[in-house]
Amino acid sequence: MSRTGQWFHPVEPSPDASVRLFLLPHAGSGAIIYRDWEKLLPADIAAQAVTLPGRHNRRTEIMYEDWDPLVDALHEAVLDELDDRPFAFFGHCLGAQLAFRLTTRMEQEGGPSPVMIGMSGWSPVGWYAPTEEQSRMPEPELVEWIKRLGSFPAEVYDNPAMLALVVPALRADLRVAAQYVDDAAGVRCSLASYGGRSDPLQEDPEAMKEWAERSPAYLGHSEYPGGHFYIDAHAQAVTMHFAQRLQRVVATTAR
Repeated sequence: MSRTGQWFHPVEPSPDASVRLFLLPHAGSGAIIYRDWEKLLPADIAAQAVTLPGRHNRRTEIMYEDWDPLVDALHEAVLDELDDRPFAFFGHCLGAQLAFRLTTRMEQEGGPSPVMIGMSGWSPVGWYAPTEEQSRMPEPELVEWIKRLGSFPAEVYDNPAMLALVVPALRADLRVAAQYVDDAAGVRCSLASYGGRSDPLQEDPEAMKEWAERSPAYLGHSEYPGGHFYIDAHAQAVTMHFAQRLQRVVATTAR
């Protein structure tokens, strides 16, 4: 698998910011889902969004279809990118899974680790988990499924050229997500969770309460109107909430 592509956008984080924030996207997408976040976040937080191989500017690279190699590659990319500033992760859906596993790994290794993570649109308990078989659904069925989720702009579904770009990446990411196994792991850093009030992937109404058991520094759950992609309509509210808590965490750890 290629590890040479550009994982982060923007390529260079702001040198004037005091803390860094790595943003991990949902299945099938890339850095583009966080395109507005840089201007919504305060100037002291330098955001960089992740794009996995096989999509957007990394379209020619081979996509990861297995969990462990993807986490290994992403872990290496983050470590190579770090400087002496504190950092945090925010992930939505598959991005939340990856951010959580990166954090548990980094804490276990005893090296650099995030001061805070944001978990959006996913919980390790009570959440829909795709299967390998579902990742291989015929395209019409797969497209109908993502339509119900509202996971891409409406114009994508009627544009064969755009679907040709979206569907392979989505299939690969679903295969990755299907391999996630919860082992009741937790993190030591601060954790805040976020979700849509009518998310169709949330199978247990109490699912997001699980996060209180996964971090001794749990900062609570914030819920917004909307489904799985509530985050698109409420980006300003989510960024403001997350940034305020991240600033407080950084200020506390600096004392």
